[in-house]
Amino acid sequence: MIHIHNLSFGYTKGKMLYDNLSLSLAVGSIYGLLGKNGAGKSTFLKTLAGQLFPTDGKISINGFEPKKRLPSFLESIYFIPEEVNVPSLTIKRYLNLFSPFHPQFDENLFYQCLEVFDVKTKNKLTTLSFGQQKKFAIAFGLACNTKLLLLDEPTNGMDIPSKTQFRKLISAVFSKDRLLLISTHQVKDLDNLIDQVIIVDNGHVLLNSSVADVTEKLCFKTFRDLPANTDEILYSEESLKGISVVMRNSEREDSKVNLEHLFNAVTEQPVLIKEIFED
Repeated sequence: MIHIHNLSFGYTKGKMLYDNLSLSLAVGSIYGLLGKNGAGKSTFLKTLAGQLFPTDGKISINGFEPKKRLPSFLESIYFIPEEVNVPSLTIKRYLNLFSPFHPQFDENLFYQCLEVFDVKTKNKLTTLSFGQQKKFAIAFGLACNTKLLLLDEPTNGMDIPSKTQFRKLISAVFSKDRLLLISTHQVKDLDNLIDQVIIVDNGHVLLNSSVADVTEKLCFKTFRDLPANTDEILYSEESLKGISVVMRNSEREDSKVNLEHLFNAVTEQPVLIKEIFED
């Protein structure tokens, strides 16, 4: 669905945020785009949405070139930025004005999402708190039923119960003919939600893999004391429960992916990770 070839982008001449980046994303998956603050995640999503133009390279989404912003492309994609800006309209007025741009818009689903998020007001959207405005934007984006949904730091401004509701809604509305790409630096918010993980750092994709492949090649364990063969360990972190590690899965053990520890292992050991996943 998304094919990126030799993408380069920079806000200033001579300083590239991305340089010769190539990547393919397939329909039927929920991707987690993980990276530090300032790693270029928002820029990447805006480029896919056609809001920013690459310096070089090519992007193809279902045969469309995003920067041309053709109506047939725009009705098939929805982008929810980190900082939402709602107009001074009521929910009903907003719906009447903007839902017609998306032919597959599901009004019942929209109101169901608002109910789950407990967003209720007859006043203008600008009277809502930032967190409520974010929930409104997510509810509208989910109800658009677009083939591609891009979400930039969607859980920012949400409390813990709202983050749980968000994960449940995403799981409920997702279908195999859609592609969801969720960008975040709060990796724990995507636990048990994504089935594909992309990790970016310093303008490069360090990992693009399915969660299933991650569990096949890496093992996530906690020890009271580190094992003798520390050569297998890619990352370790002490906690009250012991020493949590990410290590090569030489014994083909089953373990649950810890996204935070995976991110740290990948960014600290990019060369080793590349070798492991290219085997």
